[in-house]
Amino acid sequence: MSIEVKGLRKEFGSQCAVNSISFSVTQGEIVGFLGPNGAGKSTTMKMLTGYLTPDQGKAFISGVEVTSNPLTARKKIGYLTEQNALYPDLYVREYLSFIARVQQVATIEESVENIIELTGLKPEAHKTIGKLSKGYKQRVGLAAALVHNPAVLILDEPTSGLDPNQLVEIRNLIKAQGKTKTVLFSTHILQEVEAICDRVIIINKGNIVADSPLSKLANTVSLPRAGMNLEDIFRHLTGQPEPF
Repeated sequence: MSIEVKGLRKEFGSQCAVNSISFSVTQGEIVGFLGPNGAGKSTTMKMLTGYLTPDQGKAFISGVEVTSNPLTARKKIGYLTEQNALYPDLYVREYLSFIARVQQVATIEESVENIIELTGLKPEAHKTIGKLSKGYKQRVGLAAALVHNPAVLILDEPTSGLDPNQLVEIRNLIKAQGKTKTVLFSTHILQEVEAICDRVIIINKGNIVADSPLSKLANTVSLPRAGMNLEDIFRHLTGQPEPF
């Protein structure tokens, strides 16, 4: 398993953000990690990437236990955070070269140019990051997650701020990366899940309430009526009333 989660639990004071969840994701699989705000998605991703230490349980990346071997695990991960923290005063190439050096990439210049081409950054690569649109900043974050050619991609809201044309381009990029990598990504755009994902995991109030291939989701959970689409199922499983 490229990602393996065993009984992960995280509490913040009296609040249980993630309640002893378990799941696994294999190479070549694209999994949508869904849930309402505050459900535990970002907390889980931060534990998977070693930025938060779980109170209980273990997470493995390509067989490496994250808490005991955080640096080894992180080398195998490309991580795009929800906030996508960047250095606004750096030029695009300068920033990606810095990330490549941090990741100990052997061929920095070649890798940076390849990832600029791959993520569609070439028209804006001569600019400082602070002068980019939100959509292009998101591309820079994705390029930074990919520049060291990781085995596992963990993407927190990767299509945030993209216009419809950019959405299609980044969607195709994620699908292409998913052929050889393990991809776990969260989003609130359910159309993106339907277009990209092989499988969905839905979390609500720190608990996994569904884990199924997308095509079989309606048959693996208890639903009040037939013919419910992904949005209907999501609302039902997360306790949201159906709109009139």
